Amino acid sequence: MARRASTGTRGLSRLSVDDLQAEIARRGRSLSKLQKQHAKAMQKVEEIERQIIGAGGSISGQRRLRFGGPGVNLGRKRPKNDMNLVEALQKTLKGKTMGVTEVTAAVQKNGYKTSAANFRTIVNQTLIKHPKLFKKISRGQYAG
Repeated sequence: MARRASTGTRGLSRLSVDDLQAEIARRGRSLSKLQKQHAKAMQKVEEIERQIIGAGGSISGQRRLRFGGPGVNLGRKRPKNDMNLVEALQKTLKGKTMGVTEVTAAVQKNGYKTSAANFRTIVNQTLIKHPKLFKKISRGQYAG
C-alpha cells in the first residue's frame, strides 16, 4: 500500500521511487483541476471588467484585462504631456511661492494631464526630491 507523501521535503526523501511517482501523478491531477478552475474564474473576471469599462469605469491594480492575449491593455491609459512633471512645476513656480495644493491645481490648469488619484502627493514628493530646483520656504510652501 502506497503512503501519501507529506508536504515536507524530509517526508519525501523517505519514499520509494514508486511512491514518489504516485505523488507526482496525484499532484499533476490536482494541478490540472486547479488550472481549469482558474481559467473559468478568469473568464468571469474579464466579463466583469468588460462591463466596468463599458460603463465608463476603469480597472485599477496590477492585473489588467486581456481581451486578445498578453499585452493588450484596455484599462486606464497614462496621459501624454509635452513636458515632465519637474519641468511643469518649474514653469508654474517661476518667481512665485505656492502651497502644494495650489501648485498642484496650477500645474493642471496650465495643461499638465494626469490620471493619478494621488496627484497632490506625487507633486509634494517631487518638490521634496528636488531641493536644488524648488526652495522650501516653510511647511508646505515652495518657491521656484
